[in-house]
Amino acid sequence: MELQINGEGVEVGDAISVSELLKVQEVKMPDMVSVELNGGIIQRDTFDTTVLADGDKIEFMYFMGGGSRRSAD
Repeated sequence: MELQINGEGVEVGDAISVSELLKVQEVKMPDMVSVELNGGIIQRDTFDTTVLADGDKIEFMYFMGGGSRRSAD
């Protein structure tokens, strides 16, 4: 089946879960990735049970911490 992952067509096996997709795509630090499926964020505790379908659109989103420095005026 074909998925759209971060805007690119990717061929994967049938009946793959989000957790399996993270492994197949060799996503670094999967515990730090949020997954959007067809426009909606899915909960991490459903990654194992959410099975993807042909044509699904997936976005892997990495959130980074940080801040800005303010100079003393």
